[in-house]
Amino acid sequence: MRRVDLRHLKSEFLSALGQQIKASEPNEVIIFLFEIGDFSGVTKAVNLAYNLNCEVMNSLKFNQVDWVLTIKKGKI
Repeated sequence: MRRVDLRHLKSEFLSALGQQIKASEPNEVIIFLFEIGDFSGVTKAVNLAYNLNCEVMNSLKFNQVDWVLTIKKGKI
């Protein structure tokens, strides 16, 4: 399991999230932390994870501006 902090990317975090998922090993659990402005970024992140063959294990608001998304990459 590893944690990836994407908050410094602000609303431009989706491509980095996708790259991190693609580079991960099958069955690896990754905790992503990213900043949200509106909730459309959350929906896009969850859809991206599903499209990259991942199970969304948890998705929750961490504080006023940050979101935590926990995924498990599927088998190839």
